[in-house]
Amino acid sequence: MLPPGWAVLGGRAVPAAVSAVLSPCWAVLGGRPPWRPALLLLSRVPLPAGGRQVPFSTTCARCSKNGRLRQKRVISERKLTRYFVDHRKVRVVGGQGGGGGHSFYSEPRKIFGGPDGGNGGDGGHVILKADQQMKSLASVLPFYQGFRGERGGSKNCYGANGAYVYVKVPVGTLVKEDGKVVADLTQHGEEYVAAYGGAGGKGNRFFLSNENRAPTLFTPGEPGQERVLHLELKTTAHAGLVGFPNAGKSSLLRAISRAKPAVAAYPFTTLNPHVGIVHYQDYEQVAVADIPGLIKGAHQNRGLGMAFLRHIERCRFLLYVVDLSVSQPWIQLQDLKYELEQYKKGLSERPCVVIGNKIDLAQSRINLPLLKEQIDDRVIALSALTGDNLEELLLHLRELYDTYVRTEQSRGQSPVKW
Repeated sequence: MLPPGWAVLGGRAVPAAVSAVLSPCWAVLGGRPPWRPALLLLSRVPLPAGGRQVPFSTTCARCSKNGRLRQKRVISERKLTRYFVDHRKVRVVGGQGGGGGHSFYSEPRKIFGGPDGGNGGDGGHVILKADQQMKSLASVLPFYQGFRGERGGSKNCYGANGAYVYVKVPVGTLVKEDGKVVADLTQHGEEYVAAYGGAGGKGNRFFLSNENRAPTLFTPGEPGQERVLHLELKTTAHAGLVGFPNAGKSSLLRAISRAKPAVAAYPFTTLNPHVGIVHYQDYEQVAVADIPGLIKGAHQNRGLGMAFLRHIERCRFLLYVVDLSVSQPWIQLQDLKYELEQYKKGLSERPCVVIGNKIDLAQSRINLPLLKEQIDDRVIALSALTGDNLEELLLHLRELYDTYVRTEQSRGQSPVKW
């Protein structure tokens, strides 16, 4: 006879509340005791009528949670603009130095032991450090201050130095002060001291001399350096996709890499630079940047203007994307090179290749031989939508990358690696 509130399940007495929860699971497991190990139950659960093994769960379908992984929510281009910041004004202040100590040594039978106040610790620096994991200046705060040093103690004990404050910035960050470039962080792990901490004060032990055997003078710590810096981000990539709006740059980047820039049928879909990585079988990685579309007069700050022209400066070679379906596509190439040359002299003379996109259209196949007659650069005709002739682009992209690596090594410099 069971007491009230108890029930029998599998030949064992269990509370009624537990029996109500385990009864559905008990039916699924064929009436076998649920206290057996889960590994044994895996092989003893009968297969359904279809013969396919269902995902195993120690509870019934009603009690089990959804085991599917939650996918990362896709961020729209407009929302991404809030997170991507390529310029920032920062005020940095070094840590205050610790004051000097003021004390005299004293112990039994030694009353006049002399001064023993130690020096104060130095203030901490504020250091900018390039980090390859950072892709934007959005996480950089408008104000940073180093930690102050500790005060000097008795028995000639020096105060501890203030800790350094490290500010992580993306690789390719340009640091300016009063319009002048003071640092260019182009390598991973490269550091720049933005503000030095103040020196620690001197204790009264420092002022001991033959003329003054009991000095009472001690100095406070010096204030840290204070500066106002302007940070500018120039995207560091091996290749840059340059073209007019709706030329197919974002579609091409999606086709050759795992980057997912926004693609739509209206101009200026891409509002921020996107970097995609092209992987090769020998584990080499080539970074390709999708620069927002340029228009005529971009060097005069029209359209998206100079805000994104500066991202092309870091690219080692350029990929001009031309829409073959328009009339006279070679005029697009001339306008693009003119805008780059007006922005910075010599920018249009970098190693390049012309990509004729939308070759799947009938008008594009007609304009392709006309384009090759008008220009001297190599032309690669492809379709980012259907994937036609992408292999030729990937092979030539690797050739440009290998040439860049050999050139940098011959100069004694290390090439940019991703």
